[in-house]
Amino acid sequence: MELGTCTTKWTVDYLSQAEGSKEVKIHVSAVPQMDFLSKNFVYRTLPFDVFVQRAAEVKHKEYFLSEDEKYYLRSVGEDARKDIADIRKQFPVLAEDVQIPEYFEKEQFFSSVFRISSAGLQLWTHYDVMDNFLIQVTGKKRVVLYSPRDAPYLYLSGTKSKVLDVDNPDLEKYPLFVKAKRYQCFLEAGDVLFIPALWFHNVISEEFGVALNVFWKHLPAESYDKSDTYGNKDPTAASRAIQILDRALKTLEELPEEYRDFYARRMVLRIQEKAYRNDYG
Repeated sequence: MELGTCTTKWTVDYLSQAEGSKEVKIHVSAVPQMDFLSKNFVYRTLPFDVFVQRAAEVKHKEYFLSEDEKYYLRSVGEDARKDIADIRKQFPVLAEDVQIPEYFEKEQFFSSVFRISSAGLQLWTHYDVMDNFLIQVTGKKRVVLYSPRDAPYLYLSGTKSKVLDVDNPDLEKYPLFVKAKRYQCFLEAGDVLFIPALWFHNVISEEFGVALNVFWKHLPAESYDKSDTYGNKDPTAASRAIQILDRALKTLEELPEEYRDFYARRMVLRIQEKAYRNDYG
């Protein structure tokens, strides 16, 4: 798959020189496993060239938290609340080196997220609501995936799993996690992974690396939340359904416990009958 000159040009020195000292907002973590739910990291701002040099280091002479802290850049729009990430706008010089695979119509394009990670950094398990390509430009990544059908075993909080360590999970706390079927692959420079919408993924950067995530709208445009700039807000119909369910559960609280249990089970059976896919088993 042709990706342009980025796979050969994007060295640490080239990246630093290409985009210079523009300021970028980054994640900084004292531990390798970043946890979005507990927020075990801090946000800091650095000049891009300084950030790239630090992210490529193992030990740091200058640091925020510790000499072996980890760095992570996830590009955002000029105003993250309103604007999408688009490498052509945020990193125009580097964008000239990239050829994005054309597997969707131009009007379906949603975002192109530029990512840089320190070696050893692990991102939390989560799902996105749009199909996307993970383009590994430099470095190596391990990606662990779980099917949407295994959501009951992943202990979700919103779009994210509470199970931080997928290799050594706390099975006393998360006993059902063993039922989740694990898929795993390794990406090297020039590899592209298709991650379907709703598939959970957990990513470790085995080396300092640069990647580009390209998201596109495979559902009708009106299906998506117009305020979503990250591609991780549930479709509007799903959000409405969850709100209705929450109100229904609140209504059940008016019943005695044995009635509440009985009608809750009936609700579950009805959802299974009306909404579950038959080929999911």
